[in-house]
Amino acid sequence: MTTRSRSKGTVSRRDFSVGAGSTALLFTAGVPAKGAQEQGLDERFDYLSRNGNSNCSVAFADSIASMPTMARLRGSCCSEMDRKRYAEQVRGLTRYAAIPEIPPDPYDIAAGLAQKAMSYYERTLTADQQRAYQYAMDKSEEKGPAAASAGAGSCMAAWRNS
Repeated sequence: MTTRSRSKGTVSRRDFSVGAGSTALLFTAGVPAKGAQEQGLDERFDYLSRNGNSNCSVAFADSIASMPTMARLRGSCCSEMDRKRYAEQVRGLTRYAAIPEIPPDPYDIAAGLAQKAMSYYERTLTADQQRAYQYAMDKSEEKGPAAASAGAGSCMAAWRNS
């Protein structure tokens, strides 16, 4: 095996390329600025508010059970989406990112997650669970289960009581 001797201060082409590439990545692929995150939220809001596919009908609620699990429930079913509130909700949900049952976006839910949430509707709550549930409903701005369950707008109460 032969080794080349380099004079002090020289760098191989490979080492230079790796270093330059790493430096470029550090400066270009960092964490997006808050402005970019806000723009992403605005774009998602625009898309979801214009392309929602959910509604408040019992027929729609019943159809969720037969949807492919990867289908999406998008938009708000009973009222128009509010841009400021949407951003607050999405930001607030980041605290629960480690819990797979809590969607990162309350207006873009996988049908499989909605199916799982709806499977709990018939369960009887203990007295302590009922108090916790009622507390969550009373404290939510929406005053309904959508604020504390797997999204799909504020119609969950209508579906549950139908």
